[in-house]
Amino acid sequence: MSASSAQTLPQASLRRGRLSDLEALVALERDFFSSDHIISQRSFRRFISSPTSTLIVADMGGKVAGSALVLYRRGSNLARLYSIAVAAEFQRRGLARRLLAAVEDDAVRRGCRAMRLEVREDDPAAIALYETSGYQPFGKRALYYDGKVDALRFEKSLAAQPQRRSAAATGRPAAGGRIGFDGGHRARRSRQASRFRL
Repeated sequence: MSASSAQTLPQASLRRGRLSDLEALVALERDFFSSDHIISQRSFRRFISSPTSTLIVADMGGKVAGSALVLYRRGSNLARLYSIAVAAEFQRRGLARRLLAAVEDDAVRRGCRAMRLEVREDDPAAIALYETSGYQPFGKRALYYDGKVDALRFEKSLAAQPQRRSAAATGRPAAGGRIGFDGGHRARRSRQASRFRL
């Protein structure tokens, strides 16, 4: 997306995912990832209604521009970033960083002490996003993705988060490369995108 075209787009608003978003969410999945590894409409429906998950959608003029999904486990104070994705036409606008901040805020409200995730070792854009957002590496899973690519494990402490105007609130674009991520050990298409799962 060119700088001039980006300036003409409306500012995205972040909100909870709705059942009316199902088709758009699945379309976003299909745009980036192989058909046998996408999150199904049935799974999205369950995540939207489940008390142990939060789905945040970036709404750009009534269109789903991106989404982030975080999962919780009863009795645990660890949040799990399961999925974060930004449509190609809405990349380079800081949406990935805003979505990440939004799910972190949700985890804090639920009393979680930390957020964890895994990311493909060969995805420098995703790794840069997490490192510049305060995530620290703490391990690796060998040949985790497709039996070929290692997964790097990251964690961010949320227990002592300072009061701040988050990226989700400010809407400031993130520095760095194109962002198009989603969670889970899933196959990639040729475009720049990745999947990771805790």
